[in-house]
Amino acid sequence: MAPGLIRYVARRAGSAAVLVLVVSSAALILSRAAPPADAFGTDPAVLAADRHRLGLDRPLPEQYLAWLWRAARLDFGESLHFHRPVSALIRERAGNTALLGLSALLVATLLGLPMGILTGSRRNGPAVAATRTLSVALLSVPPLIMSLLLLLLAARTGWLPAGGLPDIPPDAGWTGSVLTTMRYLVLPTLALGLPMAASIERIQSDAIRTALAEPCMAAAAARGVPAHRIVWRHALRLSLGPVLAIYGIIIGAALSGSFAVEVVLSWSGLGQLMYQALQARDTYLATGCAAAGAVCLAIGIFVTDVAAALLDPRLERAV
Repeated sequence: MAPGLIRYVARRAGSAAVLVLVVSSAALILSRAAPPADAFGTDPAVLAADRHRLGLDRPLPEQYLAWLWRAARLDFGESLHFHRPVSALIRERAGNTALLGLSALLVATLLGLPMGILTGSRRNGPAVAATRTLSVALLSVPPLIMSLLLLLLAARTGWLPAGGLPDIPPDAGWTGSVLTTMRYLVLPTLALGLPMAASIERIQSDAIRTALAEPCMAAAAARGVPAHRIVWRHALRLSLGPVLAIYGIIIGAALSGSFAVEVVLSWSGLGQLMYQALQARDTYLATGCAAAGAVCLAIGIFVTDVAAALLDPRLERAV
């Protein structure tokens, strides 16, 4: 690995670590500053005793330093509402959020890239007009509204489950578990992935149009290279840099959008767990969920930055 690339990777890793620290610290401070709640009807005396046992009644600086020391050992404290370690709750829910996020990214990529190549490589035509109209419509609908629309469609037609992921019986087998999970995964994946597909289409369309305007593309056409080969082989490779550069933002949008999607569609992930923590003013659980989301976001940004640097080595010197 080149020394420039090593320095670039080290800088991006440091930025990812700072992102996780800032987000989790801000979540702890904001959760601590919020007024206490009943924790779903818990006896105030019991709640006060639990807060004292968990150190939630200590001064904020002391509580923050104690949390940092534990978090460095991956100990995020105990949930005030669930009376269980936060790390265990996060492990149970993180898999569902990761599955939803990866599925949505896959759908967004498989739809957005071909749509962007189509609209960027052709100037007009019915297919181009229809694709652009669909892209604008999807960009105008946030994941929350998309979730409600798909939920209404599922409830009216009965084609798909209206939401949630039921407990799969042990005797269902591996095939039955996968099929059941995929069936319940379709609705939240579409709610989260379709707006992201429209964003990818816009970026890819501009990138492929810019790539086709390069002199090397005109030279390839003059040498008799077929148009489809110029677009799908040469221009596509040149256009992937800008698309990869915004994947970190798309991953952030997936995490923020999954919060609303999980709550509306009852998908048992980190977003729904975060919502329950905020309702109960569960400081350590809310902070742990925010830290887990920040880790996923930091990993996504780090991977896309490194991939973009490998694709375009000029980024090593530009950043």
